[in-house]
Amino acid sequence: MIPSAYEDSFARDHLPPATQWPDLIFDRPEYRYPDRLNCVSELLDRWLARGWRERPCMITDYETVTYGDMAERVNRIANVLVKELGLKSGGRVLLRSANNPQFVAAYLAVMKAGGIAVATMPLLRARELAYPISKARIALALCDARLGDEMEKAKALAPELQRIVYFNSPDAKGLEALMRKASPEFMAFDTAADDVCLIGFTSGTTGEPKGTMHFHRDVLLIADGYGRHVLKADESDRFIGSPPLAFTFGLGGLVIFPLRVGAASILLEKATPDDLIGAIDRHKATITFTAPTAYRAMLAKLGRQSCRSLRKCVSAGETLPKAVFDAWLARTGIKLMDGIGATEMLHIFIGAPEERIRAGSTGLPVPGYEARIVDAQGREVPRGTPGRLAVKGPIGCRYLDDARQGNYVEKGWNITGDTFTEDEEGYFWYQARSDDMIISAGYNISGPEIENALLTHPAVAECAVVGVADEERGMVPKAFIVLRAGHEGDAQMIKTLQDHVKNEIAPYKYPRRIEFREALPKTQTGKLQRFALRDEEAKK
Repeated sequence: MIPSAYEDSFARDHLPPATQWPDLIFDRPEYRYPDRLNCVSELLDRWLARGWRERPCMITDYETVTYGDMAERVNRIANVLVKELGLKSGGRVLLRSANNPQFVAAYLAVMKAGGIAVATMPLLRARELAYPISKARIALALCDARLGDEMEKAKALAPELQRIVYFNSPDAKGLEALMRKASPEFMAFDTAADDVCLIGFTSGTTGEPKGTMHFHRDVLLIADGYGRHVLKADESDRFIGSPPLAFTFGLGGLVIFPLRVGAASILLEKATPDDLIGAIDRHKATITFTAPTAYRAMLAKLGRQSCRSLRKCVSAGETLPKAVFDAWLARTGIKLMDGIGATEMLHIFIGAPEERIRAGSTGLPVPGYEARIVDAQGREVPRGTPGRLAVKGPIGCRYLDDARQGNYVEKGWNITGDTFTEDEEGYFWYQARSDDMIISAGYNISGPEIENALLTHPAVAECAVVGVADEERGMVPKAFIVLRAGHEGDAQMIKTLQDHVKNEIAPYKYPRRIEFREALPKTQTGKLQRFALRDEEAKK
């Protein structure tokens, strides 16, 4: 590694041993960066040098922050961090807020000042906040004043946290008051390209969150990879979306990708399907990032002139049902851009540009990445055979002091925990999370495949399918279903939905048990927590 610039060596000291790292590939010129690199200089400062100070950078219903405005905010906060709050290079700073310009400014300022940003979901409770504070040994937090209650409770649970400074606050001790006294000039800290600049905690779909450690170069890599080769945005675009910025899908789609090309981002603190549609139309957004469930919900709400400004729509966070892809294309004329990413890999590593999209397929490896399907021993399987997805590229998994590093990295490959097939033309087709595969009477059944079939029925709003114990078959698929208003969850509906699935896919795959629910368990990022349903069934 390049010699670190950090005074506080915690991050380097708690990287996994080099023998447990995945192989990294830098065989494309756009992925080769100088040894000394601060990503904020590339994302923000270079546009000022180009004279783009007055270009819109961050847009809300209440303000438009130009590139010049954002640069000044970032510099003032960086000065506050270093000169008033005593941040040492390499120090971790907890960030907590809904999506708004001040949160973006704080995030960029931490990295520009040589700190390490640890962003957290705004809906997390005190005990959930205390975990990353303790794990990453965080002494300082910058928090939106409206989220102060749980932050103060977390401080009581995590003695490592010494100080909280609130922003979006009129308080005399708040961040804005400190910023007014700070200089608007700040020279970016001279970080190494492989100094850690952010720790992203996973969303907990498989249990206790894991801290993933990413470098300054990684921030640029996702923009120069997926952003450049798949998304193909430019400075005229206006980005919008629903994912929180603490979720790396949101960080990439709403901050890194637009800033890398000098475009604008529209930030929403509340991003329901109704909110998203309205903001797209008000601000003439051109690119949107959200989850498949949101696109499905938006379909029922689109007016004749809704979302006419959009030209690209990215779907990630969970698998994209073909029924949703087809319905969105028919309604808007836009092909949803499916993709799979991981917090461990920072962003999307398999997806397809619009001209190469195949409905139902997740896509192709992003240029510079390799992917293959392997068996339990790590051997590549024949094309068309389901197996574990293995991927490598210029970014890879580096957990913060976590024994699970050895579970994710095998023989130099990142093993994502997903079951896929690869066809003869190199397209990857999602089957399930590896622990969502159901083996019933000798048959391998994909839970998400059943979900996709159920979602084509007009009575089904949401669903999740897991395997449950069965004396006769060992395991059978059980569907947990949220019905649309006006439909009854009775015995007749169970039969109707079972018959529907038998007509959509192979009859042996139908859900032999169905339970109707008012809601399904989800993470803060909106992902289904199928493991929670499996745990419920196991306890029975």
